[in-house]
Amino acid sequence: MCFSASASFIAGISLCAAGVATLKRAKTRAELPFAAIPLLFGMQQLIEGVIWLTFSHDAPLLKQVMTYLYSGFSHVLWPMYVPFAIGLMEGVRWRKKAIFAFEAVGLAVGLYLLYFIVTSPVIARVIGNHIVYVSPHFSGIPIMIFYLAATCFSCFFSSHGFVRLFGVLALVAFIAAYIVQVVAMVSIWCFFAAILSLLIYLHLRFRKLGGFSKSPAASPRVSA
Repeated sequence: MCFSASASFIAGISLCAAGVATLKRAKTRAELPFAAIPLLFGMQQLIEGVIWLTFSHDAPLLKQVMTYLYSGFSHVLWPMYVPFAIGLMEGVRWRKKAIFAFEAVGLAVGLYLLYFIVTSPVIARVIGNHIVYVSPHFSGIPIMIFYLAATCFSCFFSSHGFVRLFGVLALVAFIAAYIVQVVAMVSIWCFFAAILSLLIYLHLRFRKLGGFSKSPAASPRVSA
């Protein structure tokens, strides 16, 4: 989380536990990548907890390694992974095509940011009560738009109600984080997106209420 090590660890552990429960709710292999999102967010929050500790324990090498790992989640993984996971479980053909078009955008954005993470290392600093990740290439408006297209707008084309709700709330959280604390936006938004990922459990728990639509060709079921 963006406020303290203890808050990040509490959020991380809670999300990992919820993530395991969410994975158990997956009924088909196509649902597994989407069901894994809360667990992945939990791992990301645990990584940020370690980054918090490195500021008070003078561990520059560990801080840099953890900053790279965190940036791998925030800058590279999510724009690539979210539309892939949503598209994989989509059963409506035209919606699936639209979502995988966003996947192409996410791949381009993720690889672009990965290049600059490697060539221009991200630096983590504490400003106020927030961790700020100094990554100027992410702050460009065009990159932000393409990033949001992959992580939020792709959700709008899902036939699943909880997925669309996740996209809407994640977009609102991004705008709020940008307005309230632009320099710490990455940390703040990732935290709230992590909390919102609990909607994935609700989607898998209440499929019919969430607008779940069965694929024309049934996906292989997860073996018990």
